[in-house]
Parts: sequence; C-alpha cells; structure tokens
Amino acid sequence: MNFPLYVARRYFFSKKSHNVINIISLVTISGIAIATLAAVCILSVFNGFHDLISKTFGVFDPELKITSVREKVFDPTSSAFLKIYKLPEVALVSETLEDNVLVKYNQQQLPVLIKGVSNNFNKLINFGDIIFNEKFKLINKTHSFAVLGIGVAKILNVDDDSGVPLCFYAPKRENKNYKMAVFNEKKAYVSGIFMVNQPIYDDNYVIVPINFVRQLLGYKTKISALEIKLKNPACILSIKKKIRQILKENFSVKDRYEQQETAFNMVSIEKWITFLLLCFIFSIVTFNLIGSLTILIVDKQKDIYTFRAIGADKKLIIYIFLLEGCLMAILGCISGIFLGVFICFLQKQFGIIHLGSDFSFLINTYPVQIKINDLVLIFSTVLIVSFTLVFYFIKCVINEYFQKF
Repeated sequence: MNFPLYVARRYFFSKKSHNVINIISLVTISGIAIATLAAVCILSVFNGFHDLISKTFGVFDPELKITSVREKVFDPTSSAFLKIYKLPEVALVSETLEDNVLVKYNQQQLPVLIKGVSNNFNKLINFGDIIFNEKFKLINKTHSFAVLGIGVAKILNVDDDSGVPLCFYAPKRENKNYKMAVFNEKKAYVSGIFMVNQPIYDDNYVIVPINFVRQLLGYKTKISALEIKLKNPACILSIKKKIRQILKENFSVKDRYEQQETAFNMVSIEKWITFLLLCFIFSIVTFNLIGSLTILIVDKQKDIYTFRAIGADKKLIIYIFLLEGCLMAILGCISGIFLGVFICFLQKQFGIIHLGSDFSFLINTYPVQIKINDLVLIFSTVLIVSFTLVFYFIKCVINEYFQKF
C-alpha cells in the first residue's frame, strides 16, 4: 500500500471536522476548473481563427510559390525550371506576372495590383467558390478580360454589363524620348468579380492574361512567380525541399503558410501571449489551493504529531499534503477540460456565441477548433504550476512544525 497516497485520498474524500474546509476546498477546485475551462475555450478560438485564415487564404494562394530572391522578375526557361516541370509529384505549373498599375473605369481611378496568369490558372485555383457569376474568362478571339476583386469593383463602381472597358496604365520601363508618352496603356473588359474575404486580395487584385501584363509592362518572357499544384499535398515538405535543392539559394519556395507568414504569426503570437496570461491566472488560483491546504494542515495537527510519533519523517508528511494538493489540482483541471471541450462542442455545432456585425461577411459565430496538444499543454501547465508552488509552501510549513518537536 502507498501510505502517503492512501492518507491523501482519505483527507480528500472524508468529511473535515470543520465544514468551512470543505467549502474552501470546493471553491479552490472550482477556481482551477474555471481557469482551465477559460484556457481551453480561448486557445480553441485562436485555433479556429487560424484554420479560418488558412481556408480563406488557401482559396487564392497556390500550394507552392516560387519567386526570385534577388530580382523582381525572372526567366522561367532555364534548365532548372524545366526539371521542376518534369517532377512526377507536380500536377500543374502556372506562370504569373504581378505589378502595381493604375486602372481607370469611366471617371474613377485606382492603383491596383495586376496579376497576369496562364491559361491553366483556373485549374490551379477553384474559382467556382469565390467568383459571383461562376465563370472565369480572361480572353477570347478579339478581347482580353479582367476578373476583379470585389473591393476594387466597388471603388470603381464597375458594372460588368455596361460594355465599358477598364484602362490600365503602367510607366514604360525604358523611355529615353521624353516627348513621347511615358505610359503604356491597355484595355480589358470585365468578365467577373471574385471575393476571397481577405482585403489584401479583394481590395487590390485584378486578374488578367499574362500576355496582357507583359505587353503593358514591356516584358517578353519574364514572370514574377511560378505557382504549383501538387498531385499529393501531403508530401509538400519533401517536394518543397527537392525544388529548393534544384533552384539553390537564388529562389524562394514557399507553401501557403509561408506566403502569409505575417497573418499566421500574428494569430500564433496572440495565442501564446494569451496563454502566458492564463499561466499567470493559474498561479493566482494556486494561492487559493495553498490557502485550502493551510487550513487543512491546521486541522490535521494531531495527525501530524501522530505520524511523527510513530516514526514518519519530514519527507513523508510533506509528500502526503503535496499529494492532497495535486489531487485537488487534477480534479479541478480535468473538470475544467471536460467543461471546456463540451462548451466548444456546443459552439461548433450550434454557434451559440456570435461575432459582431463587422465579421458577418466572413462568419457569424466564433470559430473553434480543439487540439489535443493544447489540452495536454493546459493539463501539464496546471500540474507544474500547482506542484511547484504547493511543494515550496508545504515544505516551509512542515519545517516549522518539526521544529516544535
């Protein structure tokens, strides 16, 4: 029989001589449970927002994107890129050319980020989920067409049935004759409007054929990026490493998380700063545990003297009350985790708590995503904080009692 655990369990479940000890113990356990519940719910909400960002950016961002580290544009016809085209893991490669230009529609003007794409771009991105008129057309026999972000369309007051073209203006890269026009001009008709629910795309991007952008910017074959779709996205890390070995250090190969590193890092930093604040709250709640154990030690003075008289040493008695504190912390923590998971489940299924009206275009309720790693981290943190503070306190108190003998 484990004597310290047996005694701690008896102290934990048996009725105390003073009812106030039971009340304080219940309050302590409830405090730990509430703090744990808050940690589970808050971290799950951050996980939900992380997944939401991943989904919204994932609609527009390719699985892998290759850009030049040193230059704005590059030539994709070198032997290294031909090897990438022939990789068995690669399902599709699309060339893109991006730059800032000025667009004019009727009397409205707006600087935008024009993105020229290859003919297979609609196979790389599933535009059926984000485009309003469910068609993606960039070119026919006579005209070029443009697909606008919804923010761009609103600012320009675009009516895609009006038949009025968009006029794009870009400065000529090499213009030695200042008497001539310093801007290239190209026209394209509106064929569709997309909405990704991310201002970085909706309020800035205009998609047109890549040859349209090349003519506007004065390029012949150069591009700004290669966007890749894989046959098996689960192998993205190994494929990304293989492509980096082919291209060396002159080119950057990024997955979707790396393409939007700032947004994901912001959510991660907020999540872990919040977790640190919760750790501070755990520490404060643990002082309630210390108060409960203080009253219990006072209530069990006779037992301490009895244990000492029959030969129990100081370490054994410290161990008894340390286990008592750990049992209270474990019960409170497990209760809080179960309640937190239950609340998150209700939120995910029924959307009980709603977001403000500013977020209604994205989602109506707080997103939640429970991760086992977070639950293990919360449980471990509560135990470590409780064990550390309780051990130091009990050691000091029991030392005082032993000095009385």
